[in-house]
Amino acid sequence: MTANWVPDAELPGYEQCSIDLPDQPTYGLEPEGSLVATVVRRGAPSSGRAVLYVHGWNDYFFQTHLADAMAALGYDFYALDLRRYGRSLRPGQLAGYIADLADYFVELDAAVDIITGEGHADLVLMGHSTGGLTSALYAHERPGTFSGVVLNAPWLEAHGNTLLRPAMSAAGAVAPTTVLPLGETGFYRRSLSSSEEGEWTYNLNLKGDPAFRARFGWLAAISNGHARVAEGLQIDCPVLVAISKRSLFSKVWGEEQQLADIVLDVELIAARAPKLGDNVTIVRVPDAMHDLTLSSEAVRAVVFEEFGRFIRCYAQR
Repeated sequence: MTANWVPDAELPGYEQCSIDLPDQPTYGLEPEGSLVATVVRRGAPSSGRAVLYVHGWNDYFFQTHLADAMAALGYDFYALDLRRYGRSLRPGQLAGYIADLADYFVELDAAVDIITGEGHADLVLMGHSTGGLTSALYAHERPGTFSGVVLNAPWLEAHGNTLLRPAMSAAGAVAPTTVLPLGETGFYRRSLSSSEEGEWTYNLNLKGDPAFRARFGWLAAISNGHARVAEGLQIDCPVLVAISKRSLFSKVWGEEQQLADIVLDVELIAARAPKLGDNVTIVRVPDAMHDLTLSSEAVRAVVFEEFGRFIRCYAQR
C-alpha cells in the first residue's frame, strides 16, 4: 500500500495518512462505506527499525513524548488510530464500536504494509489497554512479523469474565449496539487532563468523550478476546507486559488515584500474561497510572527505561 502523507491534523510536525475501509461492516444507521483508519508518523523514515503503536478504548495517539523516547532508541515511530476512533471517527459512526477484534487486523495489516514498505525490516508492536489486547491477538496471528511486542497495561481479563462470557456472547448477538448501563466517575479523565487535576493537554473530543458508549456487541468482542488469551496464545517473539504495581478502585476522588491503575485490575493482567507466549517479561512499576506513559515524570522515566531495556535486549534482530 502506498501512503499519501499529509500534515497531521492534531500534532505539529507529524504526518498522517488515511486507510480506506469501504468493505468493512457498518452497524445500525452508520453510513455505509464510511470507515477509515489513520496512520500517524513522527517523521520521514530515518532507520530500518520502527515501532507501531495502538491506542486503547476512547483514545487516540497524542503521546509525542513516547514517540521521542522510541526515536532516542533509534526507532522510527508510527501510530494507528483505529476505525471509529480519534482521527478516524466520522459523523454518524458508533464511536469505538467493533463486533470482532479480528476486524482490526485489516487496518493493522495495512499499517504494517506501509511501514515495511518504507524500509523497516525490524518492527516492534506496542499496544495499550484494549489496544494491548488487540495487539496480542494480532501478533499471535502474524508470526514472523514482529521482533518484539510491548504491552502497556493490556486488558487481558476482567473480573467474573469466565462465568459471564456465555451471557455476554448471547447479549452481543441479540442486541449488539444496545448501550450498556455502566456508571462513569470521570476520575480517569480527571487524573490526566490539564483542564482538571492532570498534566496532559489533548483533544477532549478524541479522548474521554462521553460519545464513546460501551455496547453489548463491543463487550462480547472483548470477552471473546479474553477467552482466546485464557486458552493460550503463541506469540513468536519476546513480549513485555508493563503494568502498575497496584490497582485502586474508589468512589471518592483522591490524589492517590494518580499513583495507581484506576481502570483495570493489574493482578488479573499479571495472571494472564504468561499465556501470551513462551518468552514473556512482566514489569510492575510503582506509582504508575493505567497508561504508564502518562504517569508522573519520575515514574514515566522508569517506564521508558524498562521499555528501552527490553527492546535493546530482546527485540532487536
